[in-house]
Amino acid sequence: MLSAALGLVLPTPAFAHASDRGHVLLLPTGYYLIGGAFAVAASFLVLALLPPDTIDRFWRRRLPLFTFSDSARATISLVSFAGFVILITAGPFGSRDPLSNPLPLVVWTLLWAGLTLLHGVFGDLWSWLNPWYGPWRLLSRLTGRGDEVARQLPQWLGCWPAVILFLAFAWFELIDPAPDDPARLAFAAGFYWLVTFIAMLVFGYDKWSRGGEFLGIFFSMVSRFAPVARDDDGRLALCWPGAKLLAAEPLPASGMAFLLLALSSVSFDGLSKTFFWLGLFGINPLEFPGRTAVIDSGTLGLGMTFALLTAVFLLAVVLGQRLARSDRSLAQSAGLLVWSIVPIALAYHVAHYLTALLVDGQYALASLSDPFALGWNLFGTADMQVEAGIVAGAGSAWWLWNVQASAIILGHVLAVLVAHGFAWRLHPQPTRAALSQFPLTVLMIAYTIFGLWLLATPTVG
Repeated sequence: MLSAALGLVLPTPAFAHASDRGHVLLLPTGYYLIGGAFAVAASFLVLALLPPDTIDRFWRRRLPLFTFSDSARATISLVSFAGFVILITAGPFGSRDPLSNPLPLVVWTLLWAGLTLLHGVFGDLWSWLNPWYGPWRLLSRLTGRGDEVARQLPQWLGCWPAVILFLAFAWFELIDPAPDDPARLAFAAGFYWLVTFIAMLVFGYDKWSRGGEFLGIFFSMVSRFAPVARDDDGRLALCWPGAKLLAAEPLPASGMAFLLLALSSVSFDGLSKTFFWLGLFGINPLEFPGRTAVIDSGTLGLGMTFALLTAVFLLAVVLGQRLARSDRSLAQSAGLLVWSIVPIALAYHVAHYLTALLVDGQYALASLSDPFALGWNLFGTADMQVEAGIVAGAGSAWWLWNVQASAIILGHVLAVLVAHGFAWRLHPQPTRAALSQFPLTVLMIAYTIFGLWLLATPTVG
């Protein structure tokens, strides 16, 4: 839907993605080899030495904090909506430079890169920050119409609308020639907001949030990794990272597709910039012709990456079931085990976008003080000096490389722990639980090494 709408826009010059204009740092080969070996060793140690019931007791620990009510949720969402209106207005009427206009910087850097990371730390912030809840709540009160009069969505539809919209979003971000063109992005974001708001009015806020609003579904999945838990009564508690994943119910086919698409798209984002990938299509990476020249190969690659990851994941689950002689259905096993991919997806998201967040985040702070390029300095940051050197030099390279490698390795180890917890839930016998996890563990190790290789291999940018 989103990509179709973008086709209505007149052709524009190709802009580099904001993150493409940041500094690219490559992980030393030795680092990713050591990291991969450590991931292998840690994975098999977890499976061989830790009994499943010990892991279960580990995950259940909680440290109660305090109660946080929903009273300000609508107000915060209305403020977010007002900010969104300013941003999409700044798109066509502000600077045409993607590093001076706040819209592309907020969408691609602060929202997609930064807010994803915050969800992995603090939990579901999007349910408060999204620009729909406040306007929907206000209009519902004015009209006296709430979710109780909304039309029913077919149960078979699941979250397939969100899958389609996320695919359009990924295509626009990774393949469209000008995702950073402020006017083009303003049209896409405004169109998506309007379509989503209409759907919420027709089908109900809660139903469409769970089935069609892809950002909310994505952030909700990521937030299950966060070490902050909140119950239905608003009580907050600290837990181990990833503990909330084990309380999840099996995802339907559409939910599995959504999560695997989210993982495969960020993987393809890294792969599509490598010398290896470009060489497959006869493109000299040292004379990169621009995104317009790789639309077809990019579209093919995005689809193939998703299809391959889905096929390999399902194959690992099937092999695990046969090893364990399981009587569980494939849908139930795969629907549970797919949650274990979240820690690896979040870890690679952090590693992949870290340098862009550090550099382009500074441009975002400067642009927000002068959204319309009128010489304003609303927050005192318009004249700030962007320190690109924060990711340059031997000292910066050392800690960045270590953070990136550590994030991927830690994400892999947590993913294995989560998968083992699900295996115990599916197969209460320790031996069968361990056997069922060998194929999936091999897949996780392979994916970890692949992620570390992407950090180490030469890329265009």
